[in-house]
Order: sequence, then structure tokens, then C-alpha cells
Amino acid sequence: MSFAELDKGWRPEAPPLQGRGLGWGLSVEQIRWLQERAHEMRRNPTEPEKRLWRNLSGNQVDGLKFRRQEVIGPYIADFMCPARSLIVEVDGDTHDEAKDRLRDDVLAQFGFLVLRVANADVMTNAEGVVGAIRYAASGRSSPHNPHPNPSPEGEGLKEAQKLLGISLEVSVG
Repeated sequence: MSFAELDKGWRPEAPPLQGRGLGWGLSVEQIRWLQERAHEMRRNPTEPEKRLWRNLSGNQVDGLKFRRQEVIGPYIADFMCPARSLIVEVDGDTHDEAKDRLRDDVLAQFGFLVLRVANADVMTNAEGVVGAIRYAASGRSSPHNPHPNPSPEGEGLKEAQKLLGISLEVSVG
């Protein structure tokens, strides 16, 4: 039994909440197609993508977590670091500069910085590419909204305790 059969209010034409709260406005079919395409791209990466992933996986770059073939809005990013809102694109000879510029502008509106590296650079100078990624990530933090349910530590705790009529002890360590 599918989700659609269980939830009678579900409509395939209605755009779901997607994009970690950003609301990309995509239909269910578009999201499904993008996710399937990203899955296929993860299963069959290009040689430069394989080589770069060996350097990015396992938090090897300053402890940052990267994801491969991540769906962001109507696009699939080669590599994405959510903590730094950084996207790394590995470009071959067939990329269209005008389309890439438009895509980068749209992703910038969502707060992402896009770093483009050439296949040849990944193949011949992986250390330099990782250095460029490290430099691009340094000093950046995610501009996205904080978690909707933050921990009770910090400002507002005393007011919340008074409002709720409770007493909380916070210990660290």
C-alpha cells in the first residue's frame, strides 16, 4: 500500500514541502525524477567525481560533511556541504557557461556558494582542488534558519520556566 492510498488528502499535483523547509515549489513527479536521477548519478559517477569523492568523503576536509549528487531545488549538485552552504561542481568540456551562470545565480538566492572545478584539475591536481574547497569553505556558515526546536540552553530559558511554571537544571559536561 502506498502513501497516496493511506493519505486521502494527498494530491500528486500539489507541491510538497521540500528542500528542508525552503519550499522549492516542485511537483511530486519532478522531485521523484530528480531523486531517481541523483541516485543513478551516485551509482555511476564519472572518474573525476570518484577521485574527488575519495578526498571529500569521511569528513576529510576540515571535518566537514559532504553529500554526493544532492537534490537542491530543481538541480542536482555534484557535492554539497550543508554546514557551509557550499556546492562543488565538477565540470567537463560540455558545460554551457550561460546555463551554469543562471544555475549559480539561482543557488546563490538560496544562500549557496558554487565552486566550479574542471575535470582536468581534479585528475591532475587533486591536492590543489581540495585546497580551493578548503579555502571556499573557510569562514562560511550556513545562512539557513536555525533548528526550529533549539535546545533549552541559552537566552529565554528563565522566561520559559516562569511561563510554564517549571524548574529546569542545565548541566554541561
